[in-house]
Amino acid sequence: MDGEQVNGRAGPQRQGGRSRVPSPWLRRCRGRWKGRWAGRPDGRDDTESGRVRLPWPSTALITVVVLAGSTFAAHAQEGERASLDVFARVLLVVASGLLLWRLRHPVVVVFGTAVVAALYLGAGYPYGPVFLTVAVACFAAVVRGHRRAAWTALGLLWAVHLLVSHWWYRWLPPAGDDPAPFGQELVVAGWALAVVALAELVRSRREQWARDRAERAQAARRRAGEERLRIARELHDVLAHSLSVINVQAGVGLALLDSDPEQARTALGAIKSASKEALGEVRQVLDTLRAPGDAPRAPAPGLDRLPELVEQAARAGLAVDVSGRPPRLSPHTDLAAFRIVQEALTNVVRHSGSRHARVRLDASGTTLRLRIDDDGPATGADAGGSGNGLAGMRERAAALGGTIEAGPRPEGGFRVLAVLPTTSGKDQGAREDR
Repeated sequence: MDGEQVNGRAGPQRQGGRSRVPSPWLRRCRGRWKGRWAGRPDGRDDTESGRVRLPWPSTALITVVVLAGSTFAAHAQEGERASLDVFARVLLVVASGLLLWRLRHPVVVVFGTAVVAALYLGAGYPYGPVFLTVAVACFAAVVRGHRRAAWTALGLLWAVHLLVSHWWYRWLPPAGDDPAPFGQELVVAGWALAVVALAELVRSRREQWARDRAERAQAARRRAGEERLRIARELHDVLAHSLSVINVQAGVGLALLDSDPEQARTALGAIKSASKEALGEVRQVLDTLRAPGDAPRAPAPGLDRLPELVEQAARAGLAVDVSGRPPRLSPHTDLAAFRIVQEALTNVVRHSGSRHARVRLDASGTTLRLRIDDDGPATGADAGGSGNGLAGMRERAAALGGTIEAGPRPEGGFRVLAVLPTTSGKDQGAREDR
């Protein structure tokens, strides 16, 4: 089956009856590159269990460049510096070969290449691409967070060059060498600073990319959590209200089944109507899970459906008086107001002995006040609720910047008072996005 999940993971995609499963080599490459761009010190992604592979291709290329460039530099500096011999070429190969471990052991490599370069300079061999190995090692160390080691290695190499060029040249090859001009030291120091500055720039960019990616992931998790909470509230409000009506009507039907069949038939009709409406609203909520990017097939309920709530409450034996007219509300506020009234009336049906409730709507400026009262008293019976009704109402109001007050009235009964803004920040944000 397409999209089938096995053990919590997406199953292989099929095309033309054949499974398309990425090869292990391709998965390792993807994981390695994801890990490197994420700024992991070892270049590995969390899904890759093995150690990072040695960078053979780049190291081989650097070795060729260093050997060829040093040979060219030896011809250009012939008579000024010592000629390349076997020891010189061994030093060049060792310096380049150390770069194989620059991803696993950047500190060891940066100090190792600096020492080899210092030996190369002390032996009087021609200036040339040997410094490239130090630059690459320093770059790798800084990018992986070992800034102090990179700075220290470059500082030691520069100090050795200073000593060799101005004091130790008398005792070191080539014979008859003269001291180097101090302007050359500025060039060397500038070269070292440029290498470190470039490495620092790359490191800071990678860290910024990693932070941005983490923030986007956190925002996505937060949005997913908010969406789960919204769906949970919707399902709770729909099912709690409808099942409360069904429960009351089922009790009436059972009680009157023998003595008053016609009234029992009316109760069964109310059960059918409430269950059909509940199924429709639950289906609407579940449709948003199947296709979260699509618009809902039916508009979200609002205070224009308040007469339907009054009719459903009447079928459950609760008379509801409504005063005031709903103002023009934003979609989010309209839905929240409807659900708050629905939950409040559901709680009256469940927990109150009163068969009469009052709903008052009062709009003033940019504020809507909803007040739902019943005369009580509380029945104290277990109506099978989840206990999340008041919490859900408070969450809805808080999400819009409103408030909920719920508690006993001084004259008896219970009151729910909601203060909501007529225009929510969510709707303003949606208009700005468009």
